[in-house]
Amino acid sequence: MRIDGRPFQIVGVAEEIGTVFGNPRDSFVIIPISTFQNIYGSRGSISLKVAAIGPESLDRAQDEARSILRARRHLNYHDPDNFGIVTSDAINNLREQIFGTISIVTIGVTSIALVVGGIVIMNMMLVSVTERTREIGIRKSLGARGRDIVKQFLAESTALSLFGGCVGVLVAWGLAKLGTAAFSIPTALPVVWTVVALVVSASIGLFFGIYPAWKAAKLDPIEALRAD
Repeated sequence: MRIDGRPFQIVGVAEEIGTVFGNPRDSFVIIPISTFQNIYGSRGSISLKVAAIGPESLDRAQDEARSILRARRHLNYHDPDNFGIVTSDAINNLREQIFGTISIVTIGVTSIALVVGGIVIMNMMLVSVTERTREIGIRKSLGARGRDIVKQFLAESTALSLFGGCVGVLVAWGLAKLGTAAFSIPTALPVVWTVVALVVSASIGLFFGIYPAWKAAKLDPIEALRAD
């Protein structure tokens, strides 16, 4: 094969890695460092990848790599490193910081969405109370107590919110599967967090349904029966 017009002999093929977010990671070639320096010079930045034998020897491998690089660069004992070492811990910490920030923003956006959704449910239940005033009056005239009316409207608001939570979980599952199929991103939908999401969704409906239920329970049955 030819690289920048220069012929190279293929001596091996690397194992396929795949893609990340649609970007292929298999478009690379590996050549000897001496060949690279003869063609492109040695002024550019060069990265060396060093693998430790195991997790327990990671610190020792890092010290050995630093000692070898300092010796090759003829650095004295008091001279600072004129190279950088990036460990897997540093990469993991950077990833955790990025995803931590994303998680905080996501929690804020989700909280706002929950409050807005709760207000929407409360308004819908208030409209329902207004439209069903005569029904409430008939139930009260037949012996229904205020707590029975409260239970009825709380059950309706909770069921409405829970249904919305189920739809949200299904949409999230579908988008996750779509992302996995399109970008090869591993995704999972843990049962525990699914249950937590549904419980939170139902709790929002229960909380924001208290005022409409209380308002329905306080209706005077005689005035309610007169409503059109």
